[in-house]
Amino acid sequence: MNATIYDVATLVLPLIFAIVFHEVAHGWAARLLGDPTAWEQRRLSLNPLRHVDPVGTILLPGALKLMGLPVFGWAKPVPVNYARLNNPKRDMAFVGAAGPVSNFVLALLAALGLGLLVRLIDVRVEPGLWVRFIADNLQNFILLNVFLGVFNLIPLPPFDGSRILRGLLPMGGVRVLDRIEPYGIPVFMLVFIVLPWLVPGLHLVDRLILPPVGWMIEQYQHVASWAAGPEPI
Repeated sequence: MNATIYDVATLVLPLIFAIVFHEVAHGWAARLLGDPTAWEQRRLSLNPLRHVDPVGTILLPGALKLMGLPVFGWAKPVPVNYARLNNPKRDMAFVGAAGPVSNFVLALLAALGLGLLVRLIDVRVEPGLWVRFIADNLQNFILLNVFLGVFNLIPLPPFDGSRILRGLLPMGGVRVLDRIEPYGIPVFMLVFIVLPWLVPGLHLVDRLILPPVGWMIEQYQHVASWAAGPEPI
């Protein structure tokens, strides 16, 4: 298999599923808390075609991967009508947290799966292509889910962290977030992409996102090692 095609395949597949589960988790949390909007619009499906954004889910992540930059992306947002929630201010925080939590749970399942895969194969023999393909997908699934989960906790609109923050702030703070929200994406682009490009020392992804991502990945690696069992003698 061509190396570039292989790398893209082991990136795009786990990224699509990570993003789809993330968005569906928002919709299910909203439905459980009183807002059936996503259910009514048939967006609580795990069918990737209902959620994939060609640019945010495929083209941008693939380009970032090929350029050696941190990979992130997005899907079509699952619709949530916060006015239909049982307690809009409080429940908004739960709906926002559901996405990152789903990513962390998926990373845990992938770590267990990777460990069990290692347990089932003879590590003293060179693994076949399909075993390596599955292992690489699981490893990328862990990495991408952790990165997406942590990244979305940024307390800046429109990321999930701002939804969580809205549920915790007094109304004065909520009004400030409301004023910032229309400019959230431009501010994000300026702070996380343009400034690091102009001033490498201001690379906030490296400084703020990668340390917790690295720590969490280490913990998932411990889980995978536990699931793999003792090394053969």
